[in-house]
Amino acid sequence: MKSIKPLVKKAKKGDGDAFVSLVKQYEDVLYRTANRMLNNDEDVADALQETIMSAYERLHTLRKDEYFNTWIYKILLNKCNSLLNKRKVFSPVDLHALPEGSNGDFQNIELEDALNSLNPDYKTAFILYYIAGLNTKEIGAILKEPEGTIKSRLSRGKLLLRNNYYKKGAIANEN
Repeated sequence: MKSIKPLVKKAKKGDGDAFVSLVKQYEDVLYRTANRMLNNDEDVADALQETIMSAYERLHTLRKDEYFNTWIYKILLNKCNSLLNKRKVFSPVDLHALPEGSNGDFQNIELEDALNSLNPDYKTAFILYYIAGLNTKEIGAILKEPEGTIKSRLSRGKLLLRNNYYKKGAIANEN
């Protein structure tokens, strides 16, 4: 992955190609994140399009160039949450669309059900941590929550999954 700081500086000066290069570096993970949150192709496309447009229009508001990734994830989350709030329902996570190389031993239907049973705050933390690959500090910045809160949500979410699903042996053995 190219260094983002020089690309952000160029994009802020109006270089459209630099902005396109920035977005291309994150398009896969942005798509996977939106897809897990919205689970509807039309909504995913809308959220991504609105995210990219907002990012382009508001790039000048980014204070620290090195935080572009956190900043664009935050925009995406806001767009996804806006769409979810319009529906007033949190969509189920579709784990059938996991990226290649995922552990085929998991029973996807039960895992999908398990994740969808989580509180929306826990589910969002799980998606950002395990699917988007963000660390707890980045997630905290995006959600405007202390890093400890994010760690707690991940821990409690794991405990809930372990107690409700792993205990029964429905998904897989613990690590």
